[in-house]
Amino acid sequence: MRIALQFELPTLLDGILEIAPHADVVILAPDTPLEQAGPVDVVLATPGGSEQLARLLEVSPQLKWVHILGTGVDDYPMELLAGRLVTCSKGATATPIAEWVMAMILAHAKRLPGSWIDQPPAQWFMADFDSLEGKTLGIIGFGEIGQAIARRALAFDMDVLAKVRSFRPSSMPGVELLENIDDLIPRADHLVLALPATAQSAGLLDARRLSGMKAGSHLVNISRAILIDHIALRERLDKGHIARASLDVVNPEPLPREHWLYTHPRVKLSPHTSWNAPLSHARMLNAFFANLRRWLEGETLQGVVDTTAGY
Repeated sequence: MRIALQFELPTLLDGILEIAPHADVVILAPDTPLEQAGPVDVVLATPGGSEQLARLLEVSPQLKWVHILGTGVDDYPMELLAGRLVTCSKGATATPIAEWVMAMILAHAKRLPGSWIDQPPAQWFMADFDSLEGKTLGIIGFGEIGQAIARRALAFDMDVLAKVRSFRPSSMPGVELLENIDDLIPRADHLVLALPATAQSAGLLDARRLSGMKAGSHLVNISRAILIDHIALRERLDKGHIARASLDVVNPEPLPREHWLYTHPRVKLSPHTSWNAPLSHARMLNAFFANLRRWLEGETLQGVVDTTAGY
């Protein structure tokens, strides 16, 4: 078995050889001539390596399995991967992303960091704070990340609505599942995008839906920037209809220096870091290691990607 890696990491190589000691492992540097790399059976792909992966698929028609070291697969050539087994590290970063979302919601409600003081205030004991108790959280997308967010919101006594692709009874007490996105958006005090980016979801929050958000509501995006019409978002922010947008994803990344998102007073921006935590990298690698064991033992792999649906 020949395994190609798109990056080099001692713990990764050691982990593979511990599971498959006879595997032939090849490291694909960005400038590696793929014809010299030889045919491979398995590829561990990484964000930023989609072009190399596309070329590798052309020279390795026998390639059987691709594991994407991440949770989003929208940057990868799904049309070329069709017919092959594709997996990713689904759920590996759900905890830190859910924590980031709750941090943004709390920061908005408690006016942080603006409510901190470094000199005597005009008045003690008074603050224009909101509460999470009784507020409605709307989550569009109810996979592992959406569910991790919901569990934490329920602990703050929030009412939780979640949009799912096809209606099903909720398996999480306290969470109401909705099939129609337009039934969810007007009810949410805090609206979180936690769904995959696909051709179908691009532009999901268009001008009409952004206008349909509750006045004074808060938008949080930890998915992909293409889900939002940012021209329409700016108009809603300028008018104060949307009180805040907490964005961990933008387009393009990195964002140009003079972009309006950096300086808009109602925007809180972070550089695609919501997934980051001490265990994030290890959990993404462990998802691959667990699947490698299953692969060698002929078992069903976890985190399988539907190449037709794109997630």
